[in-house]
Parts: sequence; C-alpha cells; structure tokens
Amino acid sequence: MPGMEPKELCFLPATELVRLMRAREVSVLEVMQAHLEQIERSNGRVNAIVTLVADRALDAARDCDARLGRGEDCGPLSGLPVAHKDLAVTRGVRTTFGSPIFADFVPEQDALIVERLRHGGALTVGKTNTPEFGAGSQTFNAVFGATRNPYDLQKTCGGSSGGAAAALASGMIPIADGSDLGGSLRNPASFCNVVGLRPSAGRVPKWPTDSAWFSLSVVGPMARTVSDVALMMSAIAGPDRRSPIAIEQPASLFSRPLEREFKGTRVAWSRSLGGLPVDAGVTRVLEAHRQVLEDLGCIVEEADPALQEADEIFQVLRAWNFESSYGELLKSARQQMKDTVVWNIERGLRQSGSEVAAAERARTRLFHRMREFMDNYDFLVAPVVQVLPFDVSQPYVTEINGQTMGTYIDWMKSCYWISVTGQPALSVPSGFSADDLPVGIQMVGRYRDDFGVLQFGHAFEQATGYWKQRPEIFG
Repeated sequence: MPGMEPKELCFLPATELVRLMRAREVSVLEVMQAHLEQIERSNGRVNAIVTLVADRALDAARDCDARLGRGEDCGPLSGLPVAHKDLAVTRGVRTTFGSPIFADFVPEQDALIVERLRHGGALTVGKTNTPEFGAGSQTFNAVFGATRNPYDLQKTCGGSSGGAAAALASGMIPIADGSDLGGSLRNPASFCNVVGLRPSAGRVPKWPTDSAWFSLSVVGPMARTVSDVALMMSAIAGPDRRSPIAIEQPASLFSRPLEREFKGTRVAWSRSLGGLPVDAGVTRVLEAHRQVLEDLGCIVEEADPALQEADEIFQVLRAWNFESSYGELLKSARQQMKDTVVWNIERGLRQSGSEVAAAERARTRLFHRMREFMDNYDFLVAPVVQVLPFDVSQPYVTEINGQTMGTYIDWMKSCYWISVTGQPALSVPSGFSADDLPVGIQMVGRYRDDFGVLQFGHAFEQATGYWKQRPEIFG
C-alpha cells in the first residue's frame, strides 16, 4: 500500500486488510510477506508460533491474488494470514498437542474450524503454542517451551490459547483460532490485550472429537478487535452434520452491523462473581470502566449470579473429559505426561457414575438459576481473570489475596464458572495495570446470544480504544 510500511500492515484490523486486498490497494502476497517478516522479527522473543509453513503460505497468497484478479470471490477472510492452535489437527502440518508423545505427529485431516477458515479465504502460516493437551492457563510445554507475553517478556501470555493471543498482540497474524473449556479463549485475550470469544456450545461446531456431545469445550475466534472476531464468526459458525449439537443458525448472522443502541440496557456488574478473590490491580482497572457502560446508556446494577455449585460441576466434568480423552494414553505413556495432566486423568478414573450424574443434575439447576438471573439483565460484566499476568516461570497461581489455590486451575474460576453456565462470553481489552500489564473485561450474554455479546463488546471497544495500544517492543 503506497505510503505504508510493511510492518504497519501487521497491525491493521483484519476487516481493513480484507477491504484493501479486495480493492487491490495491496496484494495478498504483500500482506503475507509483511506478516512473515514480522514473525521472523518477533517470534524468537515470544515463541508464539511453533510450526511455520512459510512457503505454503506464500504459494497460497499468490493463488489468492490470481483469483481476486479474475474477479473471483475468495470468501469473507480473503487472503488473511491465520495460525491454528496446536490442538487443532491440520492436514499435512505437524500437530503436537503440546505433548512429547505427539512431537512428530502429522495429521491426515483438518479440524472443522481449520477447514472453514480455509474455505473462508484465510491462509495458514503455521501453528500456535499451547500447554500440554491444553491443560492449564499458562502456555508452556516440553516440546516448544514457554510462550511469553508481548507486553512484558518476563510474564506469561496466559493459556491455553496463549500462542494465539501472543501472536496477535505481536502483529504476527491478524486472526487466530483457539479453544475454551475453562477460559482458554478469554484468559490469554485478557493477558495480551486482544479479544477472545467463548461461543455458545455448537455455535462453532467441533470435529473430529471423541466426545461429540460434550458441551463444556468449545472452539472459537481470537483477534485484535471485536469486528475482526465477528468477521471470523461469519466464516466458522453455522451447522454441520458432523456435530450433533451444532446450532441451526447460519454464519451470516455475524455479517450484520455491530452498531446498536444501548440506552436502557440492563447490566449486572459483578466485582467478584459472588466472593472470588480478585487481585486489587484487576479491580482498579475494571472499576474505572463502569462509567463507560453508563455513558453508553446502560442501567448498571451491582448483582452476582448464584454460581455456588459451578466449581464442583466443572471439576467433575473436566476430570470425566480428561479420563475419556487421555485415559488410555496414560496407560502407555504416563512418563511423558506432565503431573497436572496425570492428576486430572486420575481424578476422572476415581469418580463414580453417581458423582457425574450429580454434577449433571447440579448443572441443570445452575442453568435455570442463570436463566432466571439473565431474565433481569441483558448482560453480566465481571473480571476475566482474577490476577494480572504473572511470572512466565511460574506454572500456575497458588494464592490470591492470601487465599490458597487448591489445584492448578482454581485461580481461573472467574472464567470456568461462566463456562459451566453455557452462556457466551467475551474478553475485551479494558486497560492496563500500574505496571502496564493488560486487563480484560468479561462480558457474558444471555443463552445463545453470541451476536448480542459482540455488539456489547464492540460498543465498549469503540468507547475506550485500548486495542490500539501495541506492545512497545513490537509496535
């Protein structure tokens, strides 16, 4: 693009890049080359992209340019570089799941979300780092090491979609996919000043999976702006016969304008979701933005949903899923698994059928309590994460405000309690701590109101503009 440095292309919103490429004001190849150069400059310090397929990406960019030159429609993501979380299988591209067991595994098929991104016009540049089997909200593993936070290289980027968030914040890619069981699309988004949406279960169908009916784990989009997340959703959402819980609404739902009037909208403001310990640095940042919502016309009231059963529900169902997914692998490769993964699998092995049944009954009760709570409010606003980004050498948070965390995931309750409710939830940049560490705000919508959550997040984003603040060392 005349007058613009290649590096500047790397920090443009995805929506603007698509406009420029379609108008032929910049070529797909130029965009791809700019991002590959940014990866070469930045990735050595951050370790976000762990497998790179540069030659394949450049060939795909040339092909996309040729198609656009012939007047063909290359999809809503026309020519955008994308990297896939290393939990998503990618045909012909190494997929390790962050585990030494699969260090050299090359799949023969694409995950459905990868397939849809490709059909939508996105061009794969590689894979993003994740903790082993996505376990934990700190991105490190024995195959590739740790991914660092672009805003402070001594801090963690979060997880488990940590490589995706760090790559976005560093300008290496404009869009990325991820997954979220207990907060993995929201936690790293909060830690890295980007946007992550946990969609409703079935909104973005999952395949392949051995637990097609399991609704706690979802896949979804990450980007630097809410509009870019909506753009991604217009390519990856929609029903698919391979998913029995897929929502029967088309992806075009997310192509509509995000602008909306919020005067009179009722918002529940929850500082701690009913008493969770939250670091004072997080609370200070969030409290400064209650006025933003009121200035948008919202009626903001302090209110906490009754989530007291969420913890046991999540712990039981997560353990059941770990045993279902990796129980057989534990028998043959225990010594190659990290201790927290072994612990989660073994908890699942110890559980009885009656414990799982009790968790399912409790989750049903919780769903109805949340439904009744949201009858009174359009949105719930709460912390995404209870702490600020912490030292990259620390595996997980062990205490908050003097309260000891019992397990490696207890510090993520502000995310995984929301997972259990089944509501869509969005992490949007909301400012920085006194030490210039990013803090996100969590916006939770009514059941299956994914688009409404994006509209709400977009309005907040437009009023604040924190997405524009780049990491100093990469900006």
